[in-house]
Amino acid sequence: MKIVTLLPAATEIVCVLGLRDQLVGRSHECDHPADVPTLPALTSARVDSTLESGLLDAQVRRVFQEGQPLYDLDEARLQALTPDVVVTQAACEVCAVSYEQVARVTRRAAPNARIVSLEPARLVHVLEDVRTVAAACGVAARGDALVSELEARLARLRPRDPRRRPRVAVVEWLDPPMLAAHWVPDVVEAAGAESVGPAAGGASPYVAWEEIAALRPDAVVVAPCGFDLERTQRESEPHRERLNALAPRVLLADGNAYWNRPGPRLVDAAEQLAAWLKD
Repeated sequence: MKIVTLLPAATEIVCVLGLRDQLVGRSHECDHPADVPTLPALTSARVDSTLESGLLDAQVRRVFQEGQPLYDLDEARLQALTPDVVVTQAACEVCAVSYEQVARVTRRAAPNARIVSLEPARLVHVLEDVRTVAAACGVAARGDALVSELEARLARLRPRDPRRRPRVAVVEWLDPPMLAAHWVPDVVEAAGAESVGPAAGGASPYVAWEEIAALRPDAVVVAPCGFDLERTQRESEPHRERLNALAPRVLLADGNAYWNRPGPRLVDAAEQLAAWLKD
């Protein structure tokens, strides 16, 4: 079986299921495990992701206002790979190539391929997606085993006294500021904290700094979408005074690896947050 994954979380799911040797293509953003970047990249972005937060946000808005897709998909390369399974997503057109675009191109380039579309909004959906990918790739039992392992790790994080939980806000973008929704509040709750801000399952909203302060968080996690820890530290520096005024404790995190991707490493994020809150 030949598998193409068009979002980083799907690539991680495929690899942790033991199917790395069947992975033949990826998105340009897939970077984990470490050897994945050696595979052909089938997507490219129409914006410069190295821009500072404010400029990048403005560029993304401009592309959408023009009615253009944010990503391009290499039809010729997809056709040459002749995949049996193409894993894509329908959750966020900013995070990865859209489902409609993938479906349209795949019908022409690889008409016999099975398209598996993931649309997680909550942490539980991410676990369901593991099973979905495993079943589509013929390893359903591995998917069940992996989900059981992830659920057991989450169960170990449950607080002994649920009444004593720190209030945690997660900042998903810095300029303009945005609070994290989707599965992130579930990850915070899984870590034994109380998530303050938007409800789980919805879109992440833009907010004012004063709105974050009004939530009275005990701790703030800064995990900008797509930023590794080094970039988070660099782009947080101009906002350091504001961030420190929001809460007694501020954690700068690798959002790209642990918080933004709806894959198995969300459990790692919950474990890391739980350990930090106990320090």
